[in-house]
Amino acid sequence: MTIHGSHPDIIVRLKRAHGHLAAVLTMFEQGRSCLDLAQQLHAVESAVGNAKRELIHDHMEHCLVEGGEPTRDMLEELKQLTKYL
Repeated sequence: MTIHGSHPDIIVRLKRAHGHLAAVLTMFEQGRSCLDLAQQLHAVESAVGNAKRELIHDHMEHCLVEGGEPTRDMLEELKQLTKYL
């Protein structure tokens, strides 16, 4: 398993999103308004999306760009990664 410099920051972001999602579940149980719930779910979704984007960008930079001359396998991996953006 390869750990990149950005991974600790991504872990912090995901832990924060995890806590936020737990709070949203509590909001559901408390019967909060749909507007409040949708707003908070959007925030969780955004946080997870930003973490995913950071992971992919970091991988592209460190594994593909700094990995030397691109190979066919590297380009195929890049194509596969783009479907997650």
